[in-house]
Amino acid sequence: MPPLIFRKGLDLKDAVKGDLARDYHSAVVAQIREQDFRYLDGRLIIHLAREFGFCYGVDRAVDYAYQARMRFADQRVFLTGEIIHNPHVNQKLRTAGIRFLSDPGEPSPQLGDGDVVIIPAFGVTVHELARLQGLGCTLVDTTCGSVLNVWKNVTRYARDGFTAVIHGKFKHEETQATASQALKVPGGRYLVVLDHDESRAVCDYIRHGGDRSAFLARFGSVASAGFEPDRDLVRIGVANQTTMLMSESLEIARLIGEAVHDRYGEAALTDHFRAFDTICSATQERQDAVIALLADEPLDLMIVVGGYNSSNTCNLARLCAQHVPTYHVADVDRLESPEAIRHRPVPPPDHLGPVPEVVTTAWMCADGPLRIGLTAGASTPNNIIGMVVERLSAFAAGRLQ
Repeated sequence: MPPLIFRKGLDLKDAVKGDLARDYHSAVVAQIREQDFRYLDGRLIIHLAREFGFCYGVDRAVDYAYQARMRFADQRVFLTGEIIHNPHVNQKLRTAGIRFLSDPGEPSPQLGDGDVVIIPAFGVTVHELARLQGLGCTLVDTTCGSVLNVWKNVTRYARDGFTAVIHGKFKHEETQATASQALKVPGGRYLVVLDHDESRAVCDYIRHGGDRSAFLARFGSVASAGFEPDRDLVRIGVANQTTMLMSESLEIARLIGEAVHDRYGEAALTDHFRAFDTICSATQERQDAVIALLADEPLDLMIVVGGYNSSNTCNLARLCAQHVPTYHVADVDRLESPEAIRHRPVPPPDHLGPVPEVVTTAWMCADGPLRIGLTAGASTPNNIIGMVVERLSAFAAGRLQ
């Protein structure tokens, strides 16, 4: 008998509804929504972006994880990695007894028949899915529908002989899972580009050819095995990690399309280039809401709440930092006092590697009107947003030092 795969929940949605509300609901956030996304308390005005926090895909993934823990109460339940990129939510699941296979120091368990494995919203690679099925594990698949849409396009590219050029972060779970979709098809190829700089290097090679060895030295570690630029950059299909900055993904697709046009001409363009808008709608809505907030309201500073390894949250911080002093905080405890805030600086677009937290002092004016913009990544629950609002209010009123 093949292993069970649950992709539409486990018929326990109503049973876990109370637990989800207890762990993640915020009366403060509900009140702010009702007050036209504004919070007023003395000298403090907080403007909350009109789209923020948990998206449908994240909400669904967390819901399924709670259902799985309840349904399989007497069995071992594992997650292949973080369910979403939010430390608060992941710790809740650990406390509930769900083990993370990706946790450092976690003993590698002998998985098998009777074990339950939850696949996060980012999905897993084709190889990992086959491995888990081969072990006989019961699978609860929470892969986001927007991610699945990208996978379909990448698989179609491979079937039609197109190399998938993926705008994303190569080490991100979603990008690795997406790239693996190309390899389901014999001869399928992929190449991952991080930013404009890398995409321009690819465009130069498309237009003019170049030094094959130099190209592979730069991109070989983020391309499919055996990648040959002179062969594999002839027919290109563009895709993206769903949580990247929308404007950047669209610009990269445009640049590559122009390079292909310059090389092969208008008449042959469709034979050599394809592109689909695969930015997730929730990511786009949160970015659009931040842009609208920055345009409509004069702000003294912006607070962005979410995990430091959350791509969509980091991109929200990038957008905000272009217009106003911005502090990306992982949780409410980073707001240490009215004089000190511990946050992740917004790195330049071409930065690679981790960015350590820093402490900024004198970040909040001591008197007079204080106008703060607030948003949160798609993996940030409302209760954390509500706690941030309450702490900002206490700081501004001098109730908490």
